[in-house]
Amino acid sequence: MQTNPAVVYAGVDVAKATLQLHLQGQQSDFSNTPKGLRELCAELQKVPNVQVICEATGGYERALVKLLHQEQIPVSVTNPARVRAAAQAQGQRAKTDRIDARVLTDYGQRYQPKATPPTSATQDQLVAQTQWLKQLIHGRALAKTQAEHHQDPFVRRQHAKLMTHLDSQIEAVEKQIEALLEQDAALQQRVNCLDEIQGVGPRTAWMVLAHMPELGRLNRHEVAALAGLAPWTRESGTMKGMRCIGGGRPEVRLALYMAALSAARCNPVLRTLYKRLRAKGKLSKVALTAVMRRLLTYMNHRIKALPSETATAQTEVLQKA
Repeated sequence: MQTNPAVVYAGVDVAKATLQLHLQGQQSDFSNTPKGLRELCAELQKVPNVQVICEATGGYERALVKLLHQEQIPVSVTNPARVRAAAQAQGQRAKTDRIDARVLTDYGQRYQPKATPPTSATQDQLVAQTQWLKQLIHGRALAKTQAEHHQDPFVRRQHAKLMTHLDSQIEAVEKQIEALLEQDAALQQRVNCLDEIQGVGPRTAWMVLAHMPELGRLNRHEVAALAGLAPWTRESGTMKGMRCIGGGRPEVRLALYMAALSAARCNPVLRTLYKRLRAKGKLSKVALTAVMRRLLTYMNHRIKALPSETATAQTEVLQKA
């Protein structure tokens, strides 16, 4: 009878310039550069059956995760809030790079998180381009609100040029995303499926699929929790606190909020849901949040029903059998 060797967890605290490794009780420092990343991987490859635990740090971890996937070293990108909560539960209040690396190793040993799967090049490009599109749209909206305050003729002319430039940039990014999707038939099919839903446009579909590639592979409870749309219950004894949402992936919530505003007016099913909740005395934002959750659940159902998704699910079941 063969037994699987025990996993050796290695915590890596990622900073902008440095990487702190905690492996088998030993601490090592590396620079967050291509050379430092290669040295870190070489150190990890000395230990069989190792799995890296690191946190999502706003992008500084991406080069590390990409290289680990290339070297076929399992890596789990964890939520920093969960790791910090686990440390505080053990009375660990101090915070340094060395302590954080050790805490990450302990987190892996206690909770044994699943390895983060690698993403395709198309998915990475879609994330980068949708983020840039969101920044451009935000910048244009901000510039529009400032237009009425410009009285100087020179400033007004420059502002008009800025608006023209932002419009052309947004149009260029949208064309680039469309060209990117033409190269990936499966991703294009998912976008078209979501675009058919009343209230959901291409931008919403791009944003949701970019930041929630798991869509179509989760149940309705999991997908709502992943987007941060599952209400938290706050009750203790006779106290009945107000439920609220949060956590999850804010980019998805932002995209769904704008879609829900449209769906509450033009989608017959979601319009009925919104009006029914308002008639019960629910606040407008509470009713709109329910529309967002229902909309995301339906999007998940539509993606799951696609022929390509069904075939993928059947393949995964056969592989596990």
